[in-house]
Amino acid sequence: MSVPGAQRTRLGPASRVMALAYKLFGRIRHRRAFDTPEQHGSASDFAAFAAARQCLLVTFKRSGEPVPTPVNFGLAEGKLYFRTEPHVAKVKRIQNQPLVRVCPCNLRGKPTGPFVQAHARALTPGEDAAARAAVAGNWRADMKLAELGMDRVGVPMLYIELTAAATS
Repeated sequence: MSVPGAQRTRLGPASRVMALAYKLFGRIRHRRAFDTPEQHGSASDFAAFAAARQCLLVTFKRSGEPVPTPVNFGLAEGKLYFRTEPHVAKVKRIQNQPLVRVCPCNLRGKPTGPFVQAHARALTPGEDAAARAAVAGNWRADMKLAELGMDRVGVPMLYIELTAAATS
């Protein structure tokens, strides 16, 4: 899968600030975020996500090791969308293994609902309008300021679409 904007470039000051924020959030992540990635998806759709603002995205390293990451998201037409910088590790893991798990969670990554098995796909800039609207529609006022600030200073963003996989 080719990811738009994922080419190797020097990170700008805004992306370096974001990297520090990712480290901070990694340090305050709830311990249950690390206990639950071994669980398989039991839900068949994203219905349990309707009241949540964050979800715990579980991607997989080449070794098969799960990596849980809380992300802000939006829902539209039965699909879950989130945005991220194109050069971060979760995008590389999705490129290598598009089958992911996701569950609603709190800001620190503590799961608050069932996991869903899903297929992840990076959207091109021409097809991300619905994703932009869905994600922006789920921001709290303070988050909206932060996210729009990142847009304003030119932090590159990539939208990822998750489609629920059939459970067996």
